[in-house]
Amino acid sequence: MELNQVNFYKLNVRSCVVVTTVSERGISNAAPFSFNSPISFSPPLFGISSQPGHHTWRNINQNKEFVVNFVDESFGNLMHILEKDFPYEVSEIKEAGLTEVPSTEVSPPRIKEAYAWLECRLYDARELGDHIWITGEVVKVDVKDKCFDKALNPEKCRTLLHISGKYFAVPKLEEFRRA
Repeated sequence: MELNQVNFYKLNVRSCVVVTTVSERGISNAAPFSFNSPISFSPPLFGISSQPGHHTWRNINQNKEFVVNFVDESFGNLMHILEKDFPYEVSEIKEAGLTEVPSTEVSPPRIKEAYAWLECRLYDARELGDHIWITGEVVKVDVKDKCFDKALNPEKCRTLLHISGKYFAVPKLEEFRRA
């Protein structure tokens, strides 16, 4: 089956994160992203891809900080709320019934219901195609104990993965022998 090049991303199952930011007045914002990735060990860098008109980009551009909240399957039914185009400074966290908790190194809040968090400061931003690639330097990492044993256990965390549109998946952990 041949796909149109515009649909290439539908071949890649991606982890879902919810990025939290704050406006200049301190009003929280949250939005889901599946175009995201670690970039570098030293310095520790993590990136997300945002549309230029997105409130997330506006807030990061103003305040230079954001939190990457790693989410589980319970967020699947919340994605339609978190991705909704609310007016600027309407908190999607509150609209989705989620709980804000203070971060330790940056001003945007964490989402309590997430299973892991990266607190980031803006390192770089570049326009790539029709998106802005936002790179943050990770200044604080935290994960719930149940989800981590030498590495993330996606089955215990029930990590939410995004395929396309309304289609999501949750991984089943399998061990494979290395050669």
